[in-house]
Amino acid sequence: MKKLLAFLVAKRRWILLILCEIISFLLIYRNNAYQRNVMLSSANTITASISSVSHRFFSYFDLQHANYELMERNKALELEALRLRSHIQTLVHDTVSYQHLFVQDDQYEYITAGIVKNSTARVRNYFTINKGYKDGIRPDMGVVSPVGIAGIVMTVTNNFSVVLSLLNTQFNISAKVMHHNYSGSLSWDGIDTRYAYLKELPTYATFQIGDTVVTSGFSSIFPPDILIGVVESYNKQRDDNFYSLKVRLATDFLSLNSLFVIRNKLQEEQLEAEKEAMSND
Repeated sequence: MKKLLAFLVAKRRWILLILCEIISFLLIYRNNAYQRNVMLSSANTITASISSVSHRFFSYFDLQHANYELMERNKALELEALRLRSHIQTLVHDTVSYQHLFVQDDQYEYITAGIVKNSTARVRNYFTINKGYKDGIRPDMGVVSPVGIAGIVMTVTNNFSVVLSLLNTQFNISAKVMHHNYSGSLSWDGIDTRYAYLKELPTYATFQIGDTVVTSGFSSIFPPDILIGVVESYNKQRDDNFYSLKVRLATDFLSLNSLFVIRNKLQEEQLEAEKEAMSND
């Protein structure tokens, strides 16, 4: 306290001068309109300048946060663009698959069905569909997914049918590489649900990895050119006279849902003709 009093006494002249100046400004401000307006205008200008500097100062430190938000928005837009591109590619793929799948021919009828039971973990797999005799389903009809073959109808009741899955070592159909006339026998080896093998293709047959494998049409069950999959790799069989093609299946048997049963309207007539020919041989 003594030091404070000593300081005030020592600086009493300056303190008195400052008090007089303040009182003078107050008197001028209160009694003179012009000076009051000038002072208010100057104060507003100074306040605005301080606010501007303060805003720029704090905005600089907010740049990092703003930049982070922009990056997050850009990332979200990129992900949305990727999803849209993926969706477009899926639609294109589905369109192509359906073009291969459905043969526009009055000889064939496609009956929609849903799957109620499915097995994939065995070497002899079957699945059950919710359509039967009353829906026009009969044994030995082909069954396809929206992207490729799935199996052949084995047994039928009024409301359900059990289908021999392609993922069954007893399943065997005639298949070919698309746009080629050489056909072979396609079957599953009981190991990987993603692959089947097309065997007995002659070594002089021409094909490439990525070529499409389709049904040959050499049966009354599947029409020709029904999509099966694509060539993943190949090698020669033991006798070196034939190729064995590893085929990546188009149908994902682990997620089967909607299916189509193929009714060949001329199947019985074809089988009768073939049976009569064999009996006369």
